[in-house]
Amino acid sequence: MKLSSCAALLAAAVLIAPLSGVTGAAAAQKADAEALPAVNMEAAVKAAQIDPRRPDNTLTPGAKAGVLLVEQALRDLRLLDAKWVDGYFGTTTVAAYANYQKSLGLSGLDANGLPGKTSLTKLGAGRFTVTRVITPGARVSVGGSVLNARTRDMLAEARRLLGRDFALDQGSYNPGGDPTSVGTHDGGGVVDVSVEGMNAATRTAVVRALRLVGFAAWLRSPQQGDWPWHIHAVAISDPDLSSQAQHQVGDYYLGLNGLANRGPDDGPRTTIRTWEEYRRR
Repeated sequence: MKLSSCAALLAAAVLIAPLSGVTGAAAAQKADAEALPAVNMEAAVKAAQIDPRRPDNTLTPGAKAGVLLVEQALRDLRLLDAKWVDGYFGTTTVAAYANYQKSLGLSGLDANGLPGKTSLTKLGAGRFTVTRVITPGARVSVGGSVLNARTRDMLAEARRLLGRDFALDQGSYNPGGDPTSVGTHDGGGVVDVSVEGMNAATRTAVVRALRLVGFAAWLRSPQQGDWPWHIHAVAISDPDLSSQAQHQVGDYYLGLNGLANRGPDDGPRTTIRTWEEYRRR
């Protein structure tokens, strides 16, 4: 073999060696990640909304394994007593998770006790991976109301199902905007739909369409509170929900009306789905 050929082969080997090392490291990292258990964020967030509103310790279906991983991590950080590591995302676990979020320097809606993408991923570092991630998306203005992109898309799909438009009386991220809302609109995912010009059948049809795409929605009347007729809708599992809106979602799953009296649900019966579940159906 000529000297020049040997030199060329040697140079190629020098170049290939570090590349092989990088490839090997990446493969090892991938293998490590695959070896970790997974937390289904959709299931964990659903449990964090429903479990605190339950009258008993019934577990949210499909959530136990992931909730246990979250609680074990919170326990290891000395934020949750071991006796609460039970797969039940009740008020104690919600409070512990909110304290964990605050320990990361988060505040406001980012420390609302619901597992968000950023906090859950950091909590899982070296412990678990996160699947079925939910994100609210950017804040946008729709018809003069502030929403997040997830809520905007849900409303657009509800309008498509109805074959008609509807207006909003109030949007999201509106702290103190309407005292009668008792904080439900402080965060994301919550809207009040105007029913002006709608007859009873149309009002019911709008509530049904909102429910079908993933809202906990009810028709509100002046007899129920100090407000005009409107439809109140909460986007299930929106990571930006205020604590009051979280409670309304939990009550919706339990067949209640989302009001302080916790009366029976008075809306049309539909299969309860999140937006993500609706899109996968």
